Amino acid sequence: MEFLPESVFSGFKLVMKRLYEGNKQMTHRSIVIGILAGLGALTSSPLMAQVAPNGFRVRHEVSIAAPPAKVYETLVNQVGKWWSSDHTFSGDSTNLSIDAKPGGCFCERFPKGGGVEHLRIIYVSPGELLRMSGALGPLQDSGLAGSLTWKFTGTANGTKVELSYIVGGYLEGGFDQIAPIVQRVLAEQLDRLKRFIETGKPQ
Repeated sequence: MEFLPESVFSGFKLVMKRLYEGNKQMTHRSIVIGILAGLGALTSSPLMAQVAPNGFRVRHEVSIAAPPAKVYETLVNQVGKWWSSDHTFSGDSTNLSIDAKPGGCFCERFPKGGGVEHLRIIYVSPGELLRMSGALGPLQDSGLAGSLTWKFTGTANGTKVELSYIVGGYLEGGFDQIAPIVQRVLAEQLDRLKRFIETGKPQ
């Protein structure tokens, strides 16, 4: 996995801030341009998403020095401590929560009231598999369906975590530009989860 420069985070954070503030002028094109503004040389990243005309798939895998039960518990119950605030609408990851049951919500509350459902929980097998349905971040403004799966496998040294996100539907301008961004954003979250579990700090 690779780490992203602050410039990438700044572009994505600006997009999320404008969406949270209800900027009606934010189009799909401006969303992509805003994020890509900081991407620079990372467009040639070896981490490639699988892109098709009707959607895309991203995958990541990481080994964590902790048992599956611990990894699962941290992911679900401490999401506000390891998820990046740069990739929230409110700018504060402590507003995030995961209600890990079928029909539960990966949600974010807003400081002034209201909130957003990022994803809906559709499959739960604690310590083994967690699946969520929905379109993350700026994607939810489009006609898209998504399935985000976390798979936990015990190993001699801890846990292998496999993350897969499959998105399909209609997106103005297509998926070629947004898919690599989603790939990198999710890679960063998985890296932060690993570091938080192993060191107590996500970065």
